[in-house]
Amino acid sequence: MTPSTDDTAPSVGSGMAPAGGRLALSLSLPAGFRPGDILAFHRRDPEAIAERVDEAGLHKGLLWQGRPACLSIRFQGSVAVVRLAVDGRVAEADSPALEAMARRMLGLEQDVAAFEARYREHPQLGELLGRQRGLRVPLTATPFEALVWAVTGQQISVAAAVSIRRRLLLAAGLRHSSGLLCHPAAPQLGALGAERLRRAGFSAAKTATLLALCEQVGSGRLPLEHWLRTLPVEEIAARLGAVRGIGPWTINYSLLRGFGWLDGSLHGDVAVRRGLQRLLGKPGPLAEAEVRHWLAAFSPWRALLAAHLWAMQSAAGY
Repeated sequence: MTPSTDDTAPSVGSGMAPAGGRLALSLSLPAGFRPGDILAFHRRDPEAIAERVDEAGLHKGLLWQGRPACLSIRFQGSVAVVRLAVDGRVAEADSPALEAMARRMLGLEQDVAAFEARYREHPQLGELLGRQRGLRVPLTATPFEALVWAVTGQQISVAAAVSIRRRLLLAAGLRHSSGLLCHPAAPQLGALGAERLRRAGFSAAKTATLLALCEQVGSGRLPLEHWLRTLPVEEIAARLGAVRGIGPWTINYSLLRGFGWLDGSLHGDVAVRRGLQRLLGKPGPLAEAEVRHWLAAFSPWRALLAAHLWAMQSAAGY
């Protein structure tokens, strides 16, 4: 990793060039790295109000220490060039935090090679893994963003979830000087209140869940940033599960997208069940119990296997 302060971070879209502090660093990418998986995940919203993606990389609005910022990741051969432009001051001492976030978002800590080596001769998985060699799970910028996305997507289509997420970002109105909107952190989301969340499209139940999550993050009951460093999976699952409206799918999806934990069982996921049905050549739908039993044999990579099933169905933005 090569860090520096950087005064040449690009402007994004038609907005003004970002003002304030800038950081830049470069990350070496492993052989066979698949930028397309990362770009597809951030291309979910066709209106591109918070993430703008082209063939070479992406720009994403986010909050950095409470201030609007634009994260830029550009893929240049075997290197990812990462830049952060903050509306405010930023110190070079922040470079390790930026590197950790970028590595997590790109899935660079995921031991996908071990998974592929273990199952490359598997009668059902071998051919799939060969076609999708190097697949990694893209992560959100923060665990809180993953939690909100998981709650938003409960029991609705991806398209509907994207639409509600867009309305949430517009309601929060946290705009970087580049023009990109930034996903709210817990204090900003909680400040919206129930009425504005309902107008954004959240059901009464999901609204209550989101506000409970905001309260518990604020009180320290859900120390998401601390958990990034320690990853106490059982504790995370227990505390999230105690929040009304949070069930096993939301917990395991959030652990995957927010923390990079690859062993959550996503047997309740409709797309996983359909993908497994297709992979096994079954004529009819599979029961959750059957999917749970089949996935159990692939621990500690059950969620990574789910990602392969998503990709098999061209559902990389799920």
